[in-house]
Amino acid sequence: MSHHYIPDEWKIIEDNFDPADNRASESIFSLGNGKMGQRGNFEEDFSGDTLQGHYLAGIYYPDKTKVGWWKNGYPEYFAKILNAPNWIGIHVQAEGIPLDLAKIPVTNFRRILDMKKGILERSFIAHFPGDKKIKITTTRFLSMADDETGAVKYTLHPLNKPVTLKLTPYLDADVQNEESNYGEKFWEEEKQSITDGTGIILVKTKKLNFRVSTGITCLFEVNGKRTVPATEWKVQPKYIEKEYTVRAGKGDTVTVYKYAAILSSLYYDPKELIRSTRRKLKEAENAGYDHMLTSHCRAWDALWQEKDFMIGGDLPAQQGIRFNIFQLHQTYTGKDERLNIGPKGFTGEKYGGSTYWDTEAFAFPFYLYSGRREIARNLLLYRYRHLPKAIENAKKLGFTGGAALYPMVTMNGEECHNEWEITFEEIHRNGAIAYAIYKYTGYTGRYDYLFDYGLEVLIALSRFWSQRVNFSVPKQKYVILGVTGPNEYENNVNNNWYTNYIARWTLLYTMESIEEIKQTAPEKWKTLKQKIHFSEEEPVRWKKITENIYFPEDREKGIFLQQEGYLDKEQLTIDQIDPSNLPLNQHWSWDRILRSCFIKQADVLQGLYFFEDHFDPDTLERNFTFYEPRTVHESSLSPCVHSILASRTGNPEKAYTLYLRTSRLDLDDYNKEVAEGLHITSMAGTWLALVEGFAGLKIRNRNLYLAPSIPSHWDFYKFQIRFHNHTFIFLINHKEITVDHYGDSGLTIYIYQQEYMVPPKEKIRVPVK
Repeated sequence: MSHHYIPDEWKIIEDNFDPADNRASESIFSLGNGKMGQRGNFEEDFSGDTLQGHYLAGIYYPDKTKVGWWKNGYPEYFAKILNAPNWIGIHVQAEGIPLDLAKIPVTNFRRILDMKKGILERSFIAHFPGDKKIKITTTRFLSMADDETGAVKYTLHPLNKPVTLKLTPYLDADVQNEESNYGEKFWEEEKQSITDGTGIILVKTKKLNFRVSTGITCLFEVNGKRTVPATEWKVQPKYIEKEYTVRAGKGDTVTVYKYAAILSSLYYDPKELIRSTRRKLKEAENAGYDHMLTSHCRAWDALWQEKDFMIGGDLPAQQGIRFNIFQLHQTYTGKDERLNIGPKGFTGEKYGGSTYWDTEAFAFPFYLYSGRREIARNLLLYRYRHLPKAIENAKKLGFTGGAALYPMVTMNGEECHNEWEITFEEIHRNGAIAYAIYKYTGYTGRYDYLFDYGLEVLIALSRFWSQRVNFSVPKQKYVILGVTGPNEYENNVNNNWYTNYIARWTLLYTMESIEEIKQTAPEKWKTLKQKIHFSEEEPVRWKKITENIYFPEDREKGIFLQQEGYLDKEQLTIDQIDPSNLPLNQHWSWDRILRSCFIKQADVLQGLYFFEDHFDPDTLERNFTFYEPRTVHESSLSPCVHSILASRTGNPEKAYTLYLRTSRLDLDDYNKEVAEGLHITSMAGTWLALVEGFAGLKIRNRNLYLAPSIPSHWDFYKFQIRFHNHTFIFLINHKEITVDHYGDSGLTIYIYQQEYMVPPKEKIRVPVK
């Protein structure tokens, strides 16, 4: 764990430059606007360790699978979000010497991510030979007001001597992914267009033929006055640049404004891309940098008005949650149902930028609770649109009759993960998709999605579970064999408790939903039944399975067993491990990990978190007390679940410790891997640790329940949610809970199990227990 960044309520501040930390800082200082993202790379050259990264939502490449032993059912490719053309670059020379922070000494280095405004700022003094000192300041943003544009303001200020400067803004499409399986470059150039002061490169991806048009235009100022460079654009294959040379005196200010427009064939006719890119660039140039920045900041201000989570009296905790919320909204805005949330978002290449079960299990509730329901609905529609592919995926593995197995990793609905223990065995992912449908229906109080789309998905999932179980004669129970649960430090186990439980629950919820549509919308049911060739015999088998499925448990200890045979392992706890061995996945062999009792992330406890109301408090506490000390939290998804359960089992100190870990997982680099990118989907879990943990928010029978607690050293916390089209703002301190209601009609909520009618546009106060 490191403490590299200065605590601040609204900013992430780095006040020194260490090249060894550069990749990690590039991840931390990433920017995005939902449609694209840019790692915190320098504009000027840097020959040290760096991961140059600019990524576009929905644009990917099917990189051919690379495995040592091919198995039937393996996907043919691993989808990868592409490192897109580099638009931020500016070569800088002083007296012919390149500015390269790996070679030129710098002082007074300071880098700031202003989360309130969504801008990245940097300043430093570069010490060139001949004792020439130049102060450099940069500001960059990807516009939230116009999500196809970005801008850079790059300023040089000679401090002590005149200097000849050569500035060369450029656009480089000759880029590749560091994690390319075969070292292949994925872009082919189609056309360059240099006209009317703009430079544009149109590229397409190999195989899938996505097209991306990236354009730049640059303006130069000396001491605030516009100047026009004498040079023309220079072109090379996949590359264009424009040079500007100026003799700057001591105290002069030289500024480059660089505007970019990035458009893709996801949203434009390929034939119109270059023309539309040029139009966007001209709009940006005419608007000017200051106007663009103002519009961008206003868009962020509007977001923060709804999404902010305030914590009084704990600066690291406050900084942590705002950083998490900031990155979540940079990654996904909910405007396009074709898009989803990759575990690294736009901050790195690991996991390929693809969709995992993380979305439904962790990210979905954040967007559901904190924003317009259409945003969460689009995440559900993403999966509905992929249902035919999920059925095809199941068919490849031998399932029939419209059974669906959603992919563990996907861009377009096809499975593209190529580790057998994940691809074939981590089937609990189906359950998370069913659970998201359940959460949406209960939280919004609406059946429209369930009846129009969700029930079709639920039936396909239930058909899968019905075939995936088999009847064990010795046990006289239905069992599920050969699986990997959420704890990926176990593979190919039998009767993973969480998998069995969520399979059973999915069958029950599907049958309940069928009865609901029969009563409420019989014509819709008739249409769906015909579409999917549904037989009334199917629920008969489902019911039989739900009544007789096997759940491993240890009655003496009063716990559910993670899987059969779990207690055969040597039972140790984390405090018995030499700290130098952590993280285990970076120090132990895979064989040793698999034979150990240690748990990567919540497994049994994931099920208890989802279905807490199915169990009594003693059962929750016994299982939490047993499993948490064996959990190494080496998945970013782990601390948040444990923090919530610690809150709910009366362990506030543990809840706070785990909250701080999940909220600052990347800022403090707990797992020593932030250089690979941020943990975007787990950031939603940070918000859940506060709202479902400390605030105790639950939905029961489509009613809103709270049971707030507050860490002893906090002064207060405050947050906003939308529930059934009602907006509530909750303020909790050590004395009382204040509920501000902005709905047009009264609504009943429950606080500490007590019923309260909150009138429209009024507030109530309730003492904290």
